[in-house]
Amino acid sequence: MKEMEVKVEIIKRETILPSSPIPAELKTFKLSLLDQISPAVYTPLLLFYTNHGHQLTPDQLSRRLKLSMSKTLTHFYPFTGRVIDNMFIECNDQGAVFVEAKVGGCLSDILKEPDMAILDKLIPIDISSNEARDGPLLLVQANFFDCGGLVVGICISHKQADAATLCTFVNTWAGEARGMDSIVSPDFCLSKKFPPMDFLSALPEVELPKKANITKRLVVEPSRIAELKVRAASDDVPRPTAVEAVTALVWKAAASASRKNADPGSAPRKTGMSQIVNLRKRVDPPIPENTMGNLVSYFRVETEDADAELKLPELVCLLRKGLKKYQGEINETLGDEVRVPNILKAAADLGAHLADEEVNNFNCSSWCKFPLYEADFGWGKPAWASLASLQFKNDMTMINTLDGKGIEVWVAVSDADTDLFEHDDELLQFASLNPSIKV
Repeated sequence: MKEMEVKVEIIKRETILPSSPIPAELKTFKLSLLDQISPAVYTPLLLFYTNHGHQLTPDQLSRRLKLSMSKTLTHFYPFTGRVIDNMFIECNDQGAVFVEAKVGGCLSDILKEPDMAILDKLIPIDISSNEARDGPLLLVQANFFDCGGLVVGICISHKQADAATLCTFVNTWAGEARGMDSIVSPDFCLSKKFPPMDFLSALPEVELPKKANITKRLVVEPSRIAELKVRAASDDVPRPTAVEAVTALVWKAAASASRKNADPGSAPRKTGMSQIVNLRKRVDPPIPENTMGNLVSYFRVETEDADAELKLPELVCLLRKGLKKYQGEINETLGDEVRVPNILKAAADLGAHLADEEVNNFNCSSWCKFPLYEADFGWGKPAWASLASLQFKNDMTMINTLDGKGIEVWVAVSDADTDLFEHDDELLQFASLNPSIKV
């Protein structure tokens, strides 16, 4: 499909406020230290809804989305404010943004051949926009197709939300739209657990390096995951997880392509992986899933020999050892006495690793097991949940397929390395490149 075949026309842009006024004592909301050091970028999510036989018009669909969003923002009130001095959110009726768009053509055409340039038109803002720092924290774009299909594009600032927070918000919003009595109330306790710092010059906010790259989407079906886990197994890790095996597969292919494409006279580079970790279930005692804000950290692993052939079992072993070591240190790292220096050092180290040109570094985040496909606003569950183009160098994000068993991988590959990456024999043995969405 060519980009010119799909026209997206913005019809309306509105401000959505909470359905009930925000109490005066809640209008200043402190960020946590983890929010402060998080990158000022937007996290995108696209939810695709085919026409399941409902008789709702675009106006009716839009009205339900906006009314239920307004009710939801009563609970998620910080999302309506603006970040001030990277210290707190001021909630003074600035509101969230709701955009309506009309899209020519049929949704099935996009699902048949997903195109990154088209997907980018279905979200309300560029994910690397500086607005994520001091502009709207939440933006939504409702895309109405001629065929009756609907795509809800959501962008939320990483200054107040990680992927788990985004997922909780979306499913709470969908529950409000269906008129559910039992709504998940968010827990905004992070600023008490991780108080913000008021000397801004000391905060090493993570900067994600940008580079000319192309976003590739791969899908590993459940049967292939089973075979891949066998291929990636070793005496040290006899039963790799699906996430470990798929991470190693894509990491190996991308790093190998970069290595083969390097200048003949250049020194060989080792490769590293920074794996983002959701801390909610990993700390002791666990923190509730409905805890809002950035509750993530990372562990990093690196190959020892720049000349050695990359092999799946060795990469899986690195990932497993890295996670095990991190798990053993996590509570000590986040302990009251050493919390602040350890968190600041981790943020500074991550930024340094990602920018280090001496090592071919990758960054991976897994959204697997997040209930993205449960977002039913009253017209059925989504046929597809997707991302948009990744803007940052060597970035990878994984999400489950509709059945919850397969894995989609979105990876930013250097322009120069794309051809070698797409023709990696081992990658193609297990993964399909941008397959159609089955509806």
